Amino acid sequence: MQKTERPYWPSTVPEKLTYRLGEIPLHEYVKRNAQDLSNQPAFQFYGNAISWKSLDDQVDRLAQFFIEKSFKKGDRIALYMQNCPQYIIGHYAIQRIGGIVVPLNPMYREAELIYLIEEASIKGIIAGQEIYSRIEKIAEEVPGLHCKITTNYTDYLPPKPTLPFPQEYHTPKDSFHDTYDFISVIQNTEPLKEYPDINLWEDTALLVFTSGTTGRPKGAMLTHGNALYKTAAAVAGNEMNQQEVLLSVAPLSHIAGMLMGVNIPVYNASETILMTRFDPQATVLAIEKYKVTTWYSIAIMNGAILQIPGIENRDFSSLTKNMSTSFGIQVTEELAHKWSLVTKGCPMFEASYGLSETHTGDTFMPQENIKFGSCGIAVNETEIKIIDPATGDEVPALKEGEVILKGPGVFKGYLNRPEATEEALRDGWLHTGDFGKLDEEGYLYYLGRIKELIKCSGYSVFPDDVEALLSNHPAVSQSVAIGVPDSKRGESVKAFIVLKTDCKGKIEPQEIIDWAKHNMAAYKYPREVEFIEELPTTSSGKILRRLLKEGGGQGDA
Repeated sequence: MQKTERPYWPSTVPEKLTYRLGEIPLHEYVKRNAQDLSNQPAFQFYGNAISWKSLDDQVDRLAQFFIEKSFKKGDRIALYMQNCPQYIIGHYAIQRIGGIVVPLNPMYREAELIYLIEEASIKGIIAGQEIYSRIEKIAEEVPGLHCKITTNYTDYLPPKPTLPFPQEYHTPKDSFHDTYDFISVIQNTEPLKEYPDINLWEDTALLVFTSGTTGRPKGAMLTHGNALYKTAAAVAGNEMNQQEVLLSVAPLSHIAGMLMGVNIPVYNASETILMTRFDPQATVLAIEKYKVTTWYSIAIMNGAILQIPGIENRDFSSLTKNMSTSFGIQVTEELAHKWSLVTKGCPMFEASYGLSETHTGDTFMPQENIKFGSCGIAVNETEIKIIDPATGDEVPALKEGEVILKGPGVFKGYLNRPEATEEALRDGWLHTGDFGKLDEEGYLYYLGRIKELIKCSGYSVFPDDVEALLSNHPAVSQSVAIGVPDSKRGESVKAFIVLKTDCKGKIEPQEIIDWAKHNMAAYKYPREVEFIEELPTTSSGKILRRLLKEGGGQGDA
């Protein structure tokens, strides 16, 4: 592997990327771990320790079941459930037969499921019992979905869970017409004996749907090589070793949660504490009980933990690093400082910049030189440039433009969307549609989507910038900035704000506007503020700005 020349590289991170067990698919890492670390715990699920040997055996049994049901290489099988061992087993069993994993967010409803199942020609699905009724309701509309497996999360719980298990998932065992039960399949199927040949860099392993904030979701086709490369790069950049104890609470159906909770544990052979979903108290208990060393979080999770009474007295002594994603709230220096005080020194920093189209993780934050507000520097073998979107010319450091990148993580294209693929992939470079800038050391600063740029009196205003500034107001919990028509300025900024609970009814929109006027440039501050109870989001948590724009008002301040 060749290294990429760049202005700065951390002294503690190898410049050349190597693969721990060589360039083989991640499902083969599962098997190698089973051979080398047989009885060591791979995943802990509320006290149920699943060894590498057991994990590999269950992957083989489910893979054999798929073969017996006439699935073949290239077939698409969906995973539609909360975080659980069944998800991990399903993911690697599908890929072991050469199938393609299609993650479906468990928040998806019937209309969304119909579109995605038809769009991807999904033939099989593993679904949590608590949401399977949605699949039942659409059965006649998706006749190609011929193999349905249901699972109950309690099948993998120990008699006495070591952590609080969410009550809503503690449902009685149920059976459904024309379905197979996951645990019965595992118990009654012999392990797979013959494995198909996999072309690491050509065979699609994963079909991830984009969030669809501006249109219908598109399926991004990612190879086994894309997944392996991004996993190895994330492990190297974040300086992780096999002695790590990882905590996985981010949704595995999201590409970042998958990288951190499905791929890295297997690649790194690290014991991972797996939880169905985030709960502040249970998360702290997990860190204390299992001596977690590394946690990937969403920033809003850290904020919730910091609100726990007496949190400063809890034991975070094992925690050595906390990669976090700005979602809901920003990963700021102030938040990181509060986290460091409570944890007695654990650094918190922006995890990375990434897209579904690149298996995410295109950058990492050097731990010797953390820059808040940035997404870090490009991982090994990935190049990032900033170009003028009008001319395509590369721009100098600190100048804003479109983020483009290339490297071994870039996807094959969009399923059945040749025109969209051609638009995104040009001369080997992925044109992201994101606005950003690079500093002199190659740190990337994400500024927002090009399509969301607001033009006020000829100035470019980035919604993310306005939102970050608004977060400094003591009454603001969350905010979204959009552009609304203005007869004088072309556009003006309107801010939709979710107030902190204790501030509701105690502040007026004009007070926010007056504050912003004194804390932002004249062209940038919101001329209009509207308080709302919650922000409209996609099922993956991305803000649906278009819904707010459709109801946006006329700027007249």
